[in-house]
Amino acid sequence: MQNMFIGKGNLGSSPELKRINGKNGEFVVATMRVMFARWGQNDAGDLEQVGGFWREVEIYGEKAEACAKHLRKGARVLVLGEERDFMATDKETGEEMQVIKIVADDVALQLSRIESITFAPARSREEAPA
Repeated sequence: MQNMFIGKGNLGSSPELKRINGKNGEFVVATMRVMFARWGQNDAGDLEQVGGFWREVEIYGEKAEACAKHLRKGARVLVLGEERDFMATDKETGEEMQVIKIVADDVALQLSRIESITFAPARSREEAPA
């Protein structure tokens, strides 16, 4: 990994799941916009947001499907991945611009906004032959 990224942020919208046909067959990607806020103390000593940045986050495969299934707008997430930049064309002006996105290895739900958790039943294991 060239540019390791670790950050906590809030989802600006629910993840969007896409199935894409590539050279090696179909793959799944979930895209989401995340606000990574910066916090600091104001003159009164109170904690307030003092900056931050939005990033598009992509994650692939089974993790993409899990993100689309379980994450919703406003969820607090921990993102682990790599920052990548590329050139894109602005649809309105036609100008080329640099875009930075995060290709995630993992997106973990943080528990700060969770009211309840329901676990799926454990998978039954077939006993190995003796």
